[in-house]
Amino acid sequence: MMNRVVLVGRLTKDPDLRYTPAGAAVATFTLAVNRPFKNAQGEQEADFIQCVVWRKPAENVANFLKKGSMAGVDGRVQTRNYEDSDGKRVFVTEVVAESVQFLDPKNNNVEGTTSNNYQNKANYSNNNKTSSYRADTSQNSDSFANEGKPIDINEDDLPF
Repeated sequence: MMNRVVLVGRLTKDPDLRYTPAGAAVATFTLAVNRPFKNAQGEQEADFIQCVVWRKPAENVANFLKKGSMAGVDGRVQTRNYEDSDGKRVFVTEVVAESVQFLDPKNNNVEGTTSNNYQNKANYSNNNKTSSYRADTSQNSDSFANEGKPIDINEDDLPF
């Protein structure tokens, strides 16, 4: 059996960092990932994928990624369910990240984050990786290429 997911996209809002009663850090965030085609009107569409990351990488994500940051996620799909306050069963599908790569260039300030913040030993990309990624994608079709500027997303476009 195989359950592997690799995504590259931009965060739709700042990550949400929480701690379990046992003290384990857990961060959740939504990644907007462009589809590889345009719709009938010639517009680029995106999928909004819920991601969760645990422990030290969760703290790194919360400290160094912000709304609009480009990130790469390597992990697996997981489904779970719970009862909400009304007693209804809620099903959730999310990507549990084993690795999160920070893909914004080191010299790019993302809403006040400076390149010095990227110097932790955990997951970050160097400019060469980021440059080669950007060379392979069309900046004209990337609706999330605002380079750290706020992203206006219509609430009707959100799947939740």
